[in-house]
Amino acid sequence: MNTSLFELFKIGIGPSSSHTVGPMRAALRFTRELKEKNLLEQTARVKVDLYGSLALTGIGHGTDRAILLGLLGETPDTVDPYTVETKIAAIRNTNTLALGGSKTIPFSEAEDLNFRRNQMYPDPAVHSHPNGMRFTAFDNAGRKLAEEVFYSIGGGFIVSEAERTAVSATDTRTVPYPFRSAADLLALAKQHNLTIAHLMLANEVALLNDPAISITRPQTISASSQINLSAEQKIRASILALWQTMQQCTERGIATEGILPGGLNVRRRAHRLAERLNTIGSKDPLAPIDWVTVYAMAVNEENAGGGRVVTAPTNGAAGVIPAIGNYYLRFIDGTEAEKEEGILRYFLTAAAIGILYKENASISGAEVGCQGEVGVACSMAAGGLVAALNGTNAQIEHAAEIAMEHNLGMTCDPIGGLVQIPCIERNGMGAVKAINACRMAMHETGDHKLSLDQIIATMYQTGLDMQSRYKETSLAGLALNIIEC
Repeated sequence: MNTSLFELFKIGIGPSSSHTVGPMRAALRFTRELKEKNLLEQTARVKVDLYGSLALTGIGHGTDRAILLGLLGETPDTVDPYTVETKIAAIRNTNTLALGGSKTIPFSEAEDLNFRRNQMYPDPAVHSHPNGMRFTAFDNAGRKLAEEVFYSIGGGFIVSEAERTAVSATDTRTVPYPFRSAADLLALAKQHNLTIAHLMLANEVALLNDPAISITRPQTISASSQINLSAEQKIRASILALWQTMQQCTERGIATEGILPGGLNVRRRAHRLAERLNTIGSKDPLAPIDWVTVYAMAVNEENAGGGRVVTAPTNGAAGVIPAIGNYYLRFIDGTEAEKEEGILRYFLTAAAIGILYKENASISGAEVGCQGEVGVACSMAAGGLVAALNGTNAQIEHAAEIAMEHNLGMTCDPIGGLVQIPCIERNGMGAVKAINACRMAMHETGDHKLSLDQIIATMYQTGLDMQSRYKETSLAGLALNIIEC
């Protein structure tokens, strides 16, 4: 296990983790490496080339803007979404860019930011990852100072070409309960008489206590106030800070009306749906399901508008986890303290499931289709909800398996390259499926035929078999057959 809960759940901005958050982080990393190598002041020009899915749907997913922000030195978790337009306009109006926030260089998007739509990979002879990007820095004489290829592998994660091809025989992180499969996870939990949530908490404490590991964790408590907190208390506080960010995003999505950017003229619907539900009250027995849909759509409308969201495990699937969390808080009985403990179990367990997909398959829509995004989010939420409801570890594994079983083969074919249709509604559907999977698993007794490990392997193989035009390229499916207007 080499992934932390706080790397799977990351605060960023919309509309895409792979096409916005990842490229922004790559551009920022390239800029920082120039500075570390004392090359920043010598740099007179930076050229960026995008390939594969980034090239084909990058405009609709905000990749161009993300690259510019990263070159400026902005980070996805701290950039103010309300200042983005001003920053981008300044670059485009002046054709200059403050590299790393300090070194002003000429920058013309037409010449320096290239969407290589006819080339799938940075090296056309090497099958790598369909979200590749190349950064090159030149001096005043046009000599190449530095060059780096990065890949945005889903959920905002990035790897360099060297990291992608590196073969490591040992784990780089040490935790008390390492697991590589769901079978390992269940066996460890049984051996040590732990819930999956408690096992994950112990692992997160170990990662926090390791000074060699740098992981960004959100905070709502001041640094001075954290001095007297134990490592476990710090982890719990950071999880609740993530949850607070999700709730704030949900609230903004419900409060906001209008038309989403991008040219499809998609109207925000969460506000009007919430108003209707508030009017009818509890007259409709299925109103809780409608609220789940509202919560999920509210988050993804915020994401589509470029607002602050939490990858869960991606931006395109960011609505499922908060929708189920809000469902648990609003419609499941319990005291405030019990609900808080339930939310902590929910996140820790969902993260364990997400890590299994991340490390054994993929959470990249460009690699495996939307089954790797909304499908994985649904699986995570289903298992997490079982944990919140104090279900058993076996029921958690079963719920996660059921949820993915009925998302297998889901394509990623967004209309106009925008994270709007079918993405926004799809999150609502995924959240409802998660509740159903949870209930089915908790009502079952005895063993089940398919394991979570088998489903994860099946999902990955299905994604590899899927034609690339159905994997975040907008070259087939809805994107091809629906007229943009």
